[in-house]
Amino acid sequence: MKKQGVSVVTTARLHMGFFDLNGDLGRRFGSIGVSLSQPATELHAWPAQVFSAEGPGAARAVRVATRLSESLGLQGGMDMRLVRAIPEHAGLGSGTQMALAVGVALNQLFNLGLTIRDIALLTERGARSGIGIGTFATGGVVIDGGRGEHTVVPPVIARAEFPGNWRIILIFDHTQTGVHGDAEIDAFRSLPKFPSHTAATLCRHVLMQALPALAEHDLTAFGAAIRALQEHTGDHFAPAQGGRYASPRVTEVLEWLEAAGVACFGQSSWGPTGFALFPDESEARAVASHLQEVFAHYPALEFMVCEGRNEGGVVNDLTAIVAAI
Repeated sequence: MKKQGVSVVTTARLHMGFFDLNGDLGRRFGSIGVSLSQPATELHAWPAQVFSAEGPGAARAVRVATRLSESLGLQGGMDMRLVRAIPEHAGLGSGTQMALAVGVALNQLFNLGLTIRDIALLTERGARSGIGIGTFATGGVVIDGGRGEHTVVPPVIARAEFPGNWRIILIFDHTQTGVHGDAEIDAFRSLPKFPSHTAATLCRHVLMQALPALAEHDLTAFGAAIRALQEHTGDHFAPAQGGRYASPRVTEVLEWLEAAGVACFGQSSWGPTGFALFPDESEARAVASHLQEVFAHYPALEFMVCEGRNEGGVVNDLTAIVAAI
């Protein structure tokens, strides 16, 4: 028989750093990030009597769907197939993208009329950063305004196209995961107050360096801004993650890239995934190939070349042929 369903595809994002961890002006955090072409989460869903899922991240998908259903008082369930999923706790926003994908699928199948902001609120995403919500909505390079006293979901205050020629190398360390859950909450509570003058400087880097550099496709200037964010916020988080970067192996790669004169590099969110930006495809692939040779003694390291993504999550109707049992 045939069952009408929905397909949702959403991709990972880089969280390149916070620019105001001080908060004396009434808003705290504020961050910049970019949507990636891969890795991706692809969810297929159909109406069902109960909630079930199979594939990578299936248990997380069922938890999200069940929580949403209980909050909304829904009758019925949803059968979900995870074709692929963003790696969990790698600093690439897997939790937010999974929550939004499940929420959007449920919204489509049950005709709930929810917005992305509604889904983020109901699934408790965006506690500190609105980057993953923003990239799901529009893709591109997104800047959020952090949290104020009455903020529900951090607002996106600027968006720019990611230059089409630029490429990104993702640096995975499959031996560890980034700080998350209760450990992340404890880390924010225990860290010292961030200096206001440093926050002011980082805001200037974002407004007067990173955004104009994107408009003019100036990778060197964009890299300088991102490196400033990485250095100050990474050192601030060092007591919680063991250094400026979480993974010693990724740290070695980033130090190698710095010595090689790469303009833009860092760690996404709490890591351990690192990143580096290059002006075109050929240079990125050449460097990735060389990195594989140089760091072959670390088999747990993986290097992936990807693009920035200038569109948000993709939602389509799905007709699946389901064999009657």
